Amino acid sequence: MDLIFIADVFVENGILGGGELNNDEFIKIVEEQGNRVQKINSQHVTLDVVKNNLDKTYIISNFLGLSEEVKREIASSAKYGIYEHDHKYLKTRDPSGYENYKAPQEHVINWGFYQNAKGVFCQSELHANVAERNLNTGNVISLGGNLWSLEILEHIRELSKTNKENFYSIMESEIDHKNTGGAIRWCKYKEKPYKLIRSKDYKSFLEMMAKNEGFVFFPETLETLSRVVVEARMLNCKVVTHDKLGAAGEEWFKLKGPELIDVMISKRSEIPKLVLETLAS
Repeated sequence: MDLIFIADVFVENGILGGGELNNDEFIKIVEEQGNRVQKINSQHVTLDVVKNNLDKTYIISNFLGLSEEVKREIASSAKYGIYEHDHKYLKTRDPSGYENYKAPQEHVINWGFYQNAKGVFCQSELHANVAERNLNTGNVISLGGNLWSLEILEHIRELSKTNKENFYSIMESEIDHKNTGGAIRWCKYKEKPYKLIRSKDYKSFLEMMAKNEGFVFFPETLETLSRVVVEARMLNCKVVTHDKLGAAGEEWFKLKGPELIDVMISKRSEIPKLVLETLAS
C-alpha cells in the first residue's frame, strides 16, 4: 500500500511526545511489512499535494497545520483515516469540562472531516466512546493500546525485575493538567513516601520509575490512553489513578510486568493490521 502519513510534527522534528513516538513506531512497522510511507508535516500539505496524490491512502494524525480548504479536498476526494491522539473534533480539544464528556453541538468542529474518513482510530474504548458520543459518525474504532519499539519493551522487561523501594513515583511536570500537585497531596494525605521523578532521557525516566513500588497520577483532563501509566504497569508498579484514563478501562490493565509487556508486543501486529485493513476496505 502507498501511504501518506500526515502529522503536525514527527520525532525527527525533535518532538518525543506519546503521539509522536506511537506514530514513529507505526510507520516503521508498516514499512517493514512492505508498505511505502511518505511523511509530510501538516503545514506543508497544499491542495496540489493532495490532488497529485489521490492514488495514495492517507493516514492523518495531528492536523492543526491543515488549512480548511485542504481538509475539504481530502474529505471529498481522498481515501483516508484519522489516527486520533486527542479530541480535535472539539473546539477545546478536551471533553473533560462537559457533563458525561458530551459537548454541545456548537462546540463540535471538523465534523465532515471525521465523517468522511474510512476510520477514526482511537487509543482506547473510553477514547472511542467519547469520540463517537460527540461525532455520531459510526466510523470510530478503538485500537485498544499504543505502540512501543521492541527495544524499549525488552528494556522495560529487564527493568520490571528491579527490586522496589517503599516509595511512590510522581511525575514532575510543569503542565498544569498533569496535576503533579494533586498526586503530592494524595501521598501526603495517605502518608505515603514519594519521590518526584523527571528526566529528559526516556530510558532514565523509566529506570527511576522502576525503582519505586507505585506510581501516582491524577490528570485533570481525559487521557486517551496514558502511555506513562501503561509503562508503570509494565514495570511491575502499583498504579494509583482515577477513571479519566483510557488505559484503566482496558481489559489488559489488570495485568502488569511481563504479562502486560507481551500484550503490548502483540499490539505491534494487531494495531497496524486493523488500521490497514480498515483503510483497504
